[in-house]
Amino acid sequence: MPSLHVAIIGAGIIGLSTAFELLSRGCEVTVIDPDPGQGASRAAAGMLAPAAETTWGQGILHELLGASNQRYPQFVERIEQATGRRPDYLRNATLVVAAEPADRDALHELVQLQTNLGFSAEVLLPSAARRLEPALASNIAGAVRCAGDHQIDPRSVVRILAGHLDAHLVREPAVELQQRAGATRAVRTGSGRIIEADQVVLAAGLGTVAGAPRLPLRPVYGDIFRLQGPSGPPLLQHTVRGIVHRDPVYLVPRADGSLVLGASSREDGNEAVNIGQMHRLLDNARRLVPGIVDCSLNEVIARARPGTPDDRPLVGRLDDGLVLSTGYSRHGVLLTPFGSALAADLVQGLPPNAEHARAVDPARFTDPARFTDPRRAGGHAAPTRMEMHR
Repeated sequence: MPSLHVAIIGAGIIGLSTAFELLSRGCEVTVIDPDPGQGASRAAAGMLAPAAETTWGQGILHELLGASNQRYPQFVERIEQATGRRPDYLRNATLVVAAEPADRDALHELVQLQTNLGFSAEVLLPSAARRLEPALASNIAGAVRCAGDHQIDPRSVVRILAGHLDAHLVREPAVELQQRAGATRAVRTGSGRIIEADQVVLAAGLGTVAGAPRLPLRPVYGDIFRLQGPSGPPLLQHTVRGIVHRDPVYLVPRADGSLVLGASSREDGNEAVNIGQMHRLLDNARRLVPGIVDCSLNEVIARARPGTPDDRPLVGRLDDGLVLSTGYSRHGVLLTPFGSALAADLVQGLPPNAEHARAVDPARFTDPARFTDPRRAGGHAAPTRMEMHR
């Protein structure tokens, strides 16, 4: 019996990981993208932080984040076994730090929510936090240690998987989905090439393809720095997520002594780096970790993340030949093991976890009353009704 041939549009971390998952299950794959890994995945910091990411009113999302985080060790091991190369995965815990007493109130709210959701969080006095991280400012107001929140370098994942899948990559834009008898069966590329497929996975983030449905996505831009730490011991050992004047900021240390500093969140439509956001990020980071003034600048970039009205991704079957996997917003890296496995299950017609599949079903925006999460609690608006049509 011939193996299933799957065409995957989009070679960010979601598309490449979905291709890797399907290939490991015996499918044939073709991945279509003119510039693999250069979209939102290029900018992502790679924080695997379901506890530190908790916010009110998103219970089912945090269940998905926690479930995906639990899969990460096995996900990394599978990549290493298949490719002989290990992604840069560090199980280094996360400190959430309050800069001032007013920010400490937000920290206490976070701890209460984490406890309600079953995440582990250890409240620390400022002195205890500084013993763990001597580079923290002497006047921080408090901290929480999230032992289960780790990190991965998304660029390492993309680089390894793109190399592993090189023979399966078509480095062209996908310009059109083609149907037969009401089902998607082919993709036309920018050169006019027609790629026939038994199944198509649309994982193009914010990319547009003729014949695809109109989706409830919006670009949420983020500005992000990459810094090189001063010579000598690493500036930080833990990922540091800060609350400064109620603004979020983070510093993610890499194994090579560099740091990722981010990230803004803006919906101004400007693809270029925003100077005002850069200044605020640097100033807030300096307030928490004064030693960053001794770092040098490696890179500053901006990318758009595909946001949805309820911050949950869109993963589901759209017709007999088309599966959608997009809209991961700022959670794309953390949700990669979950999203790639779910998309592969849908492609192969395997029964997924019903509650999880329901939570990310794109149909929740065409009939929101059927998709209300009973665990929702204030602080987040109900999904907006959106049409999806060809």
